[in-house]
Amino acid sequence: MARLTKKQKEALAKIEKGRVYSLDEASVLVKEITSTKFDASVDIAVRLGVDPRKANQMVRGVVSLPHGTGKDMKVLALVTPDKEAEAKEAGADYVGLDEYLDKIKNGWTDVDVIVTMPSVMGKLGPLGRVLGPRGLMPNPKTGTVTMEIGKAVAEVKAGKIDFKVDKTGIVHAAIGKASFSADKIAGNATELIQTLLKLKPTAAKGTYVKSIHISSTMSPSVAVDPKVG
Repeated sequence: MARLTKKQKEALAKIEKGRVYSLDEASVLVKEITSTKFDASVDIAVRLGVDPRKANQMVRGVVSLPHGTGKDMKVLALVTPDKEAEAKEAGADYVGLDEYLDKIKNGWTDVDVIVTMPSVMGKLGPLGRVLGPRGLMPNPKTGTVTMEIGKAVAEVKAGKIDFKVDKTGIVHAAIGKASFSADKIAGNATELIQTLLKLKPTAAKGTYVKSIHISSTMSPSVAVDPKVG
């Protein structure tokens, strides 16, 4: 087992063993136990009572975090020339088509989100092996395949994120930075949790939200009362 550093031991000492905190308490605590020199990311992990192997229990969606992610999301707009100005005005970092398709083919993926148009999706199919594993393939369900390119880019820049339950039944998402106030961390977490509750599959039986933990980069996780909704 790896030995704990002094700071890690101090952080663990602040968390009561076996205690489940309210979301407000956990949001304060996660700031207290963060000791990185950089502005650490604050993440949430929600374990759901679903079987993701069954299509009727897959949980996937988008949420606009009211206080943003705290991260400057790099957006690539793969669009035809008539949509380039709209994408640029909305704040897209990279705008174009064929030249970026070639770059991606050669392994370039230095972006957080790709927004495109329905007519371009055919060209992206062959790049699935590059984009899929990195979660970069645009999808109509997440609003990243649309004719409203400007709106899609602006929403991503403002804090819209997409999430998907993994094969172990957990939804992971970044909900802010350690520099955020505890209120903002709690507000973003609440928005995501409420969205998950609305997406509960009718086929899911028993307890839906089994556990919630929040943590920051390199910090221990704090257990949150799953009965927040």
